[in-house]
Parts: sequence; C-alpha cells; structure tokens
Amino acid sequence: MTDSSLITSPPVPVAGPASNPVTVVCKGILFDMDGILISSLGSVERSWRTWAISRDIDPALAIRIAHGCRAIETIRKLRPDLDDEAELKYIEDLEVADGEGLAVLPGVLELLAALPRHRWTVVTSATERLARIRLAAVGIAVPERIITADFVTNGKPHPEPYLRGAEILGLPPSDCVVFEDSGSGTKAGRAAGCTVIATTFSHTVEELAAAHYLVTDLTGVAVEVLPRDEGLALHFTPLAV
Repeated sequence: MTDSSLITSPPVPVAGPASNPVTVVCKGILFDMDGILISSLGSVERSWRTWAISRDIDPALAIRIAHGCRAIETIRKLRPDLDDEAELKYIEDLEVADGEGLAVLPGVLELLAALPRHRWTVVTSATERLARIRLAAVGIAVPERIITADFVTNGKPHPEPYLRGAEILGLPPSDCVVFEDSGSGTKAGRAAGCTVIATTFSHTVEELAAAHYLVTDLTGVAVEVLPRDEGLALHFTPLAV
C-alpha cells in the first residue's frame, strides 16, 4: 500500500469532493486540540461571549478573533488597557467551568490508539490547565509533555508552537505532520515547515489555504507503523480543490 502513492515532502494545497488516495510518510504527528481532537465549540463561544459582554466588546468580534489563538493575545488585541493576566484567569475560569457539550471528534480515538506514544503530542492555544481538564473530561490520555499557551512566547499563527512540538518529539519539523482546523493553526504549521492536514470542522476552505491537504475529519485517516523505526505512513483521501 505504501508504494502506490508515497509522498515524502509537503505537496501542493488541495480541497471539494474526494480526490485520489495519498500516503504521507512522517516520523511524528502534532495534533491541535479544539476542533481536531475534541469538540468544544459551544464552551469556547459561550465563554468568550460572556467575557466580551462584560468588557463592552462585540461578542461576535471576540469569538472570531479568539478561534485558534492564545486567549492572552486575543485579550491584548481587544482590550489592551486591561490587566492581561487577570483577564486570562477570568476567561480560563469561564472555559474550565463550562464543560457542556465536550466530545471526542470522529476518528480520533481510533487514530490515537494506532499511534506509538512517542510519535505524537498535542500543540494547543489553550492553557495547560484548560487543555488537560478538557482532554481528561473526554477520556483522552495525552503524553506527559504537550505544548500549550503557557510554554510559548508567540502563539499561532507564529510557527513557535509547532517548532516546540517537533522539539518535544526530538524531530525536525519537516518530519512532522500537523493536524489543524483553524486558519491561524494551518499557517503556524506551514511556517514551521511541517506538512499540514486540516479538517473542515470549523473553518472554510478559503481560511484553510495554508494547509497541504483538507479532510472532513479524522475518520478516513489510517496509520501504518513502518518497520525498523522508519516512521509512520498516513493513508487517506483528501478533499479535492
């Protein structure tokens, strides 16, 4: 199966109905959390709406800016006059308290079960406290070391989060595949030098233009562990542009 359509370097962006099956070979996988591993859209939007109303900001604007970005950077953009650390604690508490509707997304548990533990980690714009609470709530056991908002100076779309994620796995970014659902996240993965596969869970095809491939969700992604520690082969059929 691997010999039929082997890709070892980032291809041209794609997305529409299904195209031809492809195989992408890598050594590690970097997963975004919200919109890739779990569905938390309701909690995110309700929390940011509450914060925005309390701070005299248009809720729709706050929600749009917050998606895929670190909360502290959203706060700095919208209310630079406020104490950003105090505001971060406020929005974090809102999101932690709102676990309604949290769910594992399709295909996630099957894909994670097929991956060796040392071959993947999570790279999220959420704080570590929020990320671990959400993942535990839906029953996803994550590696001890993950990259969260607390561990980077520059959030997505800056490449730093995915550069740090590759570093955790002990790999060059070019050997890593990123799974993302947001425009800022796909840009971050691309800028880091990773191959980016985006899902159409929460953003339009146009917003995901930085991705190399688009898929509806993770249900169609199969992983093959290659012999002699050669890495992983991801088999899937991307959406056509």
